[in-house]
Formats: sequence, C-alpha cells, structure tokens
Amino acid sequence: MKRSLIITLFFVCFIQLAKAEVVLPAIFGNGMVLQQKEAVSFWGKAKPNASLLIATSWNKKTYTVKVKADGSWKTSITTPQAGGPFNITLNDGQKIILTDVLIGEVWVCSGQSNMEMPVKGFDNQTILNANDILLEAEDPGVRLFRIEKNMSRAPLTSIQSKWEHTDAKSVKEFSAVGYQYARLLQQVLKVPVGIIQTAYGGTDIEAWMTKKSLAGFDDFKNPPDSAKMIKNDPAVLFNAMINPIIGFTIKGVIWYQGENNRVNPLTYDRKMAAMVKEWRSLWKAGNWPFYYVQIAPNVYKDYKDNIPLLYEAQARAMSLIDNSGMVVSVDAGSQKTIHPPNKTIIAKRLAYWALAKTYNKEGIAYMGPVYSSLKITADKAILSFDQIPLGLTAYDQKLVGFEIAGTDKVFVAADAAMVGKTIVVSNDRVKEPIAVRYCFRDNLSGNLYNVEGLPAGPFRTDNWNK
Repeated sequence: MKRSLIITLFFVCFIQLAKAEVVLPAIFGNGMVLQQKEAVSFWGKAKPNASLLIATSWNKKTYTVKVKADGSWKTSITTPQAGGPFNITLNDGQKIILTDVLIGEVWVCSGQSNMEMPVKGFDNQTILNANDILLEAEDPGVRLFRIEKNMSRAPLTSIQSKWEHTDAKSVKEFSAVGYQYARLLQQVLKVPVGIIQTAYGGTDIEAWMTKKSLAGFDDFKNPPDSAKMIKNDPAVLFNAMINPIIGFTIKGVIWYQGENNRVNPLTYDRKMAAMVKEWRSLWKAGNWPFYYVQIAPNVYKDYKDNIPLLYEAQARAMSLIDNSGMVVSVDAGSQKTIHPPNKTIIAKRLAYWALAKTYNKEGIAYMGPVYSSLKITADKAILSFDQIPLGLTAYDQKLVGFEIAGTDKVFVAADAAMVGKTIVVSNDRVKEPIAVRYCFRDNLSGNLYNVEGLPAGPFRTDNWNK
C-alpha cells in the first residue's frame, strides 16, 4: 500500500511538472521596472527540456531559451531606452504574460532601521512632513518592491514580495529614504524608477555579508549553526534578503547602516568594502555605484566613545570602494532618537551623488567641505579645506561643534570663525594649540557648509587614542 502510494504521488508530481507553466522569481512580475539599455538577466523554472519562448512587446522580438532537465533556465533580454508600459510573454507550451512593465532605472536600498523606517514612521517616532509626502505619493513613474524581513542560515532563492504602484497606502509602508530618493531621480531624469527595499532594523553589517567576505575578520560573534538563529548572525540577512535578488539588473545601491557596529568600528570600512566587492562579484554587473549615509549624531547610551571612530571608518570607506560616495548627516541628527525625522534631506543628498556622478548632471554639488590641513599661528589654529570652490558658510549662525586642545591633549569647546576660505579656531585658555576636532563626539551637531549647501563631516587633526 505504501509503495503504491509513493508511485502514485511520483506520477502525479511528474504530470504536474510536465504541464507546469513558467514560474518566475518574485522580483519578476507585473508592474516591475527593468533597467534601461541593458542586457538584463532573466531566469526561472519551466517545463524540463522545453524550448521556452520569451517575447518582448517593445521590440516585437522573440527569444528562444533551452530549459534544462531540472526545469531551470536563464537568459538575458536587451532593454530599450526608458519607456512603457510593455508586456513580456513567456511560453513553454503554456503561456503567461507579464503586464505593465516599465523600462527605466532600478536601485536597491538597504541597511538597518534608518533605511527601513517607513514614511508612516515608527511608534512615537515621526518622519518629517510624512502626510505631505503621502499627499503626492501617486506617481505612475515610480514602482516599489519591498522585501519582507527574514533570515536564513543557507542562501534562499525565493521571497514573498511583489511590485507595487505608488499611492498613500503603499508609500506609507516603504522606506522614507528609499522612496524619496527614487521619486527625486524620477522627477529629474524623467524616466521610470524602480526601488527595491531590503532593510532590517537593529542589524550588524556582518549579517549582510557572506561568510566568504567575512574571512580575515575576527571582531564579531560567529555562533555555531546549531545555535538558535538571530538576525545578527553572520550572513543570515544576505542569505534571506539579498541572495534572492542577486542577478536582477540594477543601476546601483544606496546604503544606510552603521549604528549597530559602534561596538567594533575600527574594521567597519574594510567590512563595507568587502561586502560591496562580494555583492558586485555575485551580481556580475560591474562596479555599480554604491552611495551610503554616515550615521547621524545622537546621545548614545553605550559605546558612545566609539561613534567618532565609526564616523572616521565610514569616511575612509570612500577610498576603499570604487564608484562610491558618502552622505554626511552631522547636521540632520536628533538628540532624542537614533532615527532622525528628516529623511528628506538624506534622500536629497543621496540623489545629489547619483545625479552628479552616475547620471553626469553638470552643476549639481554632491560633497561638503573636506578637512585638508592645519596651521598654528600663535594661539590660533587655522583650518583649510577641499571641496569649497566658492568658500564656506554657516548661514549667518555662530559656528558650533569645534574643540581645541593644547599640549595637555585635553579638548575644550572652542570659538570658530570664518576668515576667507579658512576656519580660525581658538580658546583663551589654550595658549599653545596643537589639535582641533569638529563634531568628534557622539552627540555634537555641526553647521559648517560649503556655499553649495553641503555639510562638512566630523573630523580631527590629531591621531590620539582619546
């Protein structure tokens, strides 16, 4: 009886598989956005050993793909200049049609809670101007794909998500940074933009990395596979929330994460570089742009002395990662919450990087002042900067966030003033200054900008341990 049941089930499964229509990963679906002017990857399951026909309405072309014996197939489809909506028809004997497909620009937004934070906000934590953002949410040129939070010890290939049109209902659940970034790109570029959210609050960078890319690092917990899985175990978020979309052709990635790595800041730059290198390698799509956000100031309850070291590590990462750029948020933090409400300014600054460096829009500034040198004259420290073609400004406000130290290496609050294109820093009690720091504490906000309106990030002129 048992043997006959097994045989029956086998034949039922065989017949169902033989008749099965094309099965696509969730990232391919109605309403999706495909990257324009690319040979985009396309894959899925179909009838074993069949010839799968894929027809694209934008060029009336039909592709023939040989399905493997296990039912898997993979190919590439050439996309035109941005436009749509289009249809894609797949036929292995049974036909399915993907409708409402747009061609445009596709970006991934990833990280921890400041990237995850939806337009509606968190409990008792608001997004600035959230209701106004939702009033303008209906935009046929922006599409959303939000990956649900998940974790896995082994790489997954499937997810339960779908592409959505933008309206108040869908946008309020989506990343405030990611959505606004996509909308800004769409408004400037005048092409459809798809944004894929894969973010999970309270997570370490190690969880977003593969175990291969973590080789050589030893400053994180690496529990045995038999231990109860938690979201910060190495690779578990990569496996569940990145691996299923690897290969889907994208333009680039925006990243907002780091607060959780204040426990081990000194290797953060090298980990970020290793993560990006591995993601790019697995995507097999070249060095797509990677733009990220330096964490904002906040009153941290623990590891507060590590926050400036994390600032530095994040800034160093730009020199380690080709085609990358960092958004400074030292002026956009909160002293009350680790989730600053002004996500609009962060989205804009990410868009400045993309528009200037990826899309070659001339005239758009994307970097603030960068400290370059220190000169001591009597009891004053004079700071010079790069990235200030037209000079510096504090918008008529008194400069804040500066500290100065003498030979005792004790930093005290300092007065700072603009003199030409330099900043002169002093304190009457420090007669022989030797070092200056700017916003080099967990809770110091700054207001030093270049004339183009972009802020200087935290920095120090010394290399002391304290």
